[in-house]
Amino acid sequence: MKIKLTSIYVDDQEKALAFYTGVLGFTKKADFSNGPFRWLTVVSAEEPDGTELQLALNDNPAAKAYQQAIFKQGQPALMLFTDDIKGDHERIKANGGAFAMAPTDVTGSTIAKLEDGCGNLIQITELARW
Repeated sequence: MKIKLTSIYVDDQEKALAFYTGVLGFTKKADFSNGPFRWLTVVSAEEPDGTELQLALNDNPAAKAYQQAIFKQGQPALMLFTDDIKGDHERIKANGGAFAMAPTDVTGSTIAKLEDGCGNLIQITELARW
């Protein structure tokens, strides 16, 4: 088995697409509509055939409540991994990303947190090299 897709709720798909591609550097993978429904995914530019991230509109009460609750608790809705957190931190800041927490050493890793502007907190993690 493989994980090929995961989803994150967003309050604005166009704004989310601009953030995940323009600020984080992902690539748009799928984008099609059926009436009011829009299927929109992005993928890592480093792994174009890798796991897709669906930018799902939070247009139902359960999705919106979930998204708002985890954001309010400071819980990341998405965790990304990198081998160069300081370099990615600088690149993302230069692209307009707003960090809620700069790279910080914690047990076994260095983490940073930023908001996607669409209702989510994202954690970027670089695992410690032993």
